Amino acid sequence: MIKKATPHLTQNEPLVFERSSPGKNGYQLPALDVPPVDAAAVLGADNTRTEIEDFPEVSEVDAIRHFTRLSTYNYAIDLGLYPLGSCTMKYNPRVNEAVARIDGLTWIHPYQPDALSQGAMEIIAALEAALIEITGMDAVTLQPAAGAHGEFTGILLVRALHESRGNARKRILIPDSAHGTNPATARMAGYEVANVPSNDRGMIDLAALEKLCDEDTAALMVTNPNTLGVFEQDITRIAEILHAKGAMVYMDGANMNALVGIARPGDFGVDVMHLNLHKTFSTPHGGGGPGSGAVAVKSHLVPFLPSPRLERSGNAWRWNYDLPQSIGKVRAFYGNFGVLVRALAYILAHGGPGLRNATLDALLNANYIRAKLEPYYEHPHKAPTMHECVFSDALQAKHGVRTGDIAKRLIDYGFHPYTVSFPLIVHGAMMIEPTETEGKIELDLFIDAMISIAEEAEREPDTVLHAPHSTRTSRVDEVTAARKPIVRWKPPQKV
Repeated sequence: MIKKATPHLTQNEPLVFERSSPGKNGYQLPALDVPPVDAAAVLGADNTRTEIEDFPEVSEVDAIRHFTRLSTYNYAIDLGLYPLGSCTMKYNPRVNEAVARIDGLTWIHPYQPDALSQGAMEIIAALEAALIEITGMDAVTLQPAAGAHGEFTGILLVRALHESRGNARKRILIPDSAHGTNPATARMAGYEVANVPSNDRGMIDLAALEKLCDEDTAALMVTNPNTLGVFEQDITRIAEILHAKGAMVYMDGANMNALVGIARPGDFGVDVMHLNLHKTFSTPHGGGGPGSGAVAVKSHLVPFLPSPRLERSGNAWRWNYDLPQSIGKVRAFYGNFGVLVRALAYILAHGGPGLRNATLDALLNANYIRAKLEPYYEHPHKAPTMHECVFSDALQAKHGVRTGDIAKRLIDYGFHPYTVSFPLIVHGAMMIEPTETEGKIELDLFIDAMISIAEEAEREPDTVLHAPHSTRTSRVDEVTAARKPIVRWKPPQKV
């Protein structure tokens, strides 16, 4: 029985262009109190126009209702659980938003002189210091704008260090349980990619790693916990294998929400890593941004960090551009500042014990879901689960129902779908990450929904195969939508 979903108030809403009616407008302006200017005479007739062709003409109430109705179409973290594995879609506390909206922070300009930016620079320095403590690394740059950007920056640092030693090396090793952006990052940095297989416990196969790692290896890119939600228990030995060949360990920190306050990558042999501030530290993300891909390094990589670097000079902060070994800028301005403010607010609001408790809650929630759903969905790897759990659709596939079908049906139950078909090493993967945000009531609703769908798949598979049933649009041609998107409205041809 569906306990959560309710019908939308508005089932259909035309485009604003279709609501348009000639002569309507949503504003009232006072009469012009200065002499009118002939724009065409000033700018040239070719550069001016009196009307915008097919521009919608609607009243204020039409505009308000249109966009309010559209807002009811959206699923949001303020409405319910986002079980997207690997994405860490946690609630964004309102205190973070309040701090980011302080006038002095909201309206600061990136070209503002250092003397007038000391407060902002203090925030950046404080966040760097906090992340250094959390990761156990020696330095942090906040310049990269997102996770994949941080990855790319980290591997450029690895390349720069190897080049300084006279040999950039040829190859990056990437486990089959790593994030999908890792191979692309390695190739963009000019490296070949070699795949490291997992063992039957879902961890890196040490024998295979030792065989692959040689003097041509620049680094290993390891996600820890990996995309199965499994902690690489041999990570210290893994680091020893890499370091013995003069290679480095790069850690993808996208799953750092499982480690904060419990384990520090710098303590188990990681040389460089990135952090997704928009995941682990609760700043908003989705829809392409905003984000922040902070990069933390050990001391031997510090000289190569992006320029400029924040430094204390007497009683003031300043940007140091005199960095001869730096890889240079990786972004025009220094980071996504509004995201940095929010991340620091989150860290300071929790404090050390609070961050650790948040991590423990995230682990507890994931293991609770795993324990409740294991009787209904296959869990292919029996190693302990960290912050997320990965099931397969093997049991449901016997009835013709696959992971994508289950995800579509979940929409009818009022939930955003989980991550579908990832990681690739699990056939028919269902990747679920509840984060620490969710309480037992919401988790139980989600669990009930997943159990109901499992029962439907066995008893009445057509219900699942044709889901969703409660949305305005049911199944769409996702391949065509991706390959041939229609991104603008065209008015019907006049007869």
